[in-house]
Amino acid sequence: MLNPSDFIEESIKDIKKTIGDGKAIIALSGGVDSSVASVLTSTAIGENLVAVFVDHGLLREGESDYVNNTFKDRLNLRTVDASEEFLSRLDGVYDPEEKRKIIGEVFIRVFERVAEEVGAEFLVQGTIAPDWIESEGQIKSHHNIALPHGLVLNIVEPIRELYKDEVRVVGTELGLPEEMVNRQPYPGPGLAVRIVGKLTEEKIEICRKANAIVEEEVKKEGLDASLWQYFAVLTDTKVTGVKGDIRDYGYLVVLRMVESIDAMTASVPELPWSMVKTISQRITAEVSEVTHVSLSVSDKPPSTIEFA
Repeated sequence: MLNPSDFIEESIKDIKKTIGDGKAIIALSGGVDSSVASVLTSTAIGENLVAVFVDHGLLREGESDYVNNTFKDRLNLRTVDASEEFLSRLDGVYDPEEKRKIIGEVFIRVFERVAEEVGAEFLVQGTIAPDWIESEGQIKSHHNIALPHGLVLNIVEPIRELYKDEVRVVGTELGLPEEMVNRQPYPGPGLAVRIVGKLTEEKIEICRKANAIVEEEVKKEGLDASLWQYFAVLTDTKVTGVKGDIRDYGYLVVLRMVESIDAMTASVPELPWSMVKTISQRITAEVSEVTHVSLSVSDKPPSTIEFA
């Protein structure tokens, strides 16, 4: 059983020993993993840590404002808008694994530039146990594991041995807001792994709007505390529909909602049908490019939680 106080004390000692008087940067995404790693490291080395929030153009609705408002007074925070750089590199890319690798490479290049500006020698990452277990098992790469060659920063991973439930316990002990501690996991590559096929500005906006509707309705239903993740996937499939008295031809969106403890396995629970119907009706009414909504009922394994 994890003792959060002991873990925090030992982690701070280890971080101080590893980084010393050096400077470090950390990729702050706004998720619980990077948030806990950021606060832990900041507690250990103070202003010598620069928390870098990168807008890669694939964020959820309102994400940038949320992260900045939460951490602007708590961390030495720097926000970098690199959306043009990310999206140009992803232009025309279809394969999901290639997307992940490109995003990982661009992330590191951005961090290397910031590190050079601030004189940092260390890159702190919010890697947790499922990340490196899945990467070693070649299930899928994670943006904070598949690093490009030529990396000039020393990697520090203070929560590497923890699972998600343990990270949440540590976050609470560190005094992070309850909403932050209990946020559903959000993949580092963002909407890139929730859009099947090639990325376009139009598809990113469709997925962002649909995802916001899912999150809003799940919270209205009071299921945000019990569901591990809940989101919308924009497929590369188009389906005939009818809007008004006119034939339409739009995208298929898939709803994905699962329960889990540590993301190593996940199951789809019985969901309130009225909520599912409301989400479907709202997406097809409010997102004009969508004509059809379906529900994923596959557990992990054999499926993964994310679609790509």
